[in-house]
Formats: sequence, C-alpha cells, structure tokens
Amino acid sequence: MNQKEFESVIKQPPNVRYEYFIKKVVDYEEVWGLYDEGWATAQDDDGNMLIPFFPKKEFAENCAVYEWSNFKAEQIELDEFINEFLIPMKEDRVKPSIFPTDNDTAVVEIDVILRDLNNELENY
Repeated sequence: MNQKEFESVIKQPPNVRYEYFIKKVVDYEEVWGLYDEGWATAQDDDGNMLIPFFPKKEFAENCAVYEWSNFKAEQIELDEFINEFLIPMKEDRVKPSIFPTDNDTAVVEIDVILRDLNNELENY
C-alpha cells in the first residue's frame, strides 16, 4: 500500500473505514491486531473492554503509540478471527474496535460484523 492510499483511508469517517475493513480482510483473509504479551485493549466511555482490529499491518503499526508503544502488529487469519476472537468475545461481552484512529473508531456489534463478513465472503 502506498502512502497516498494510507493517508486517504485513515482520514475517512468510521463507517467508511469499517466498510474498507470488511472488504480488505475478506480480500486478504487476514486481520491485524496489536500484541505484546496479550492483545491491546481499550475501554469505551461506559467502561466496556474493546479490542482494536485493523485491515492491514500499516494501520495497526500506526496505532502502536502511547500506551500501545511496545505493541507489535500481529496477523490473524480470517478464520481464526471469526472463530477464536469474535465468537468468544461475544460470550465475554468484549467489543471489537474496528479500525481505530487517533480520532475515532467503529464499535460494531459482533453479530453485525459476522453478517457483513459472511455477505462479503459470498462474493468470492
């Protein structure tokens, strides 16, 4: 990915970045997270735990700052993301933070992400 694409995508509002996330993770069959002896987490305004996920390594690396400065971008296979992350997260009431930036993120219900991923996968 070139710098122009990176800068263009990162400036988009959360709903557009979410759509980009769905398309790219299905295209490449991978999701990216931040890992350092455990996955990076955050909290929303209500105190709910969030785990950030990204469509590409470069976007994950871009968020490895501040409290996540020791974290490294880690690849997750799409199948693993669905079965070993999303489904257990739903049971634990942990929410995915899809493609966060310094300004905002898309916090999407897991059932919605699963539906959108399945719909996109049907196109292949």
